[in-house]
Amino acid sequence: MTSAHGRAAEGRSLRERLKAVATTLKRETKTYRLVLRHPRTPWTAKVLLVLAIGYLLLPFDLIPDFIPVIGHVDDLIIVPGLVLLALRLVPPEVVADCRAKASRP
Repeated sequence: MTSAHGRAAEGRSLRERLKAVATTLKRETKTYRLVLRHPRTPWTAKVLLVLAIGYLLLPFDLIPDFIPVIGHVDDLIIVPGLVLLALRLVPPEVVADCRAKASRP
């Protein structure tokens, strides 16, 4: 049996974890914007990043959402896949520089 104190501690840890995920997502989004604008970013990486953003924002999917499971999972596979592929094409020092800039307040 879980006590009220135990449930409150679990709630705080979940809240803290969600806050950490949100902070990381915000920083990474800023990093990707900086990578897109960086002059040393190859055009193919820029195209892949724009495709990832566009896929998230467009109202249609390659796999319709009404198809159970696969329809919703495609966003979780396609977008990160495009981002990871794009980042592999960018020189590591460019990504590191953009991450450092994104981490600054």
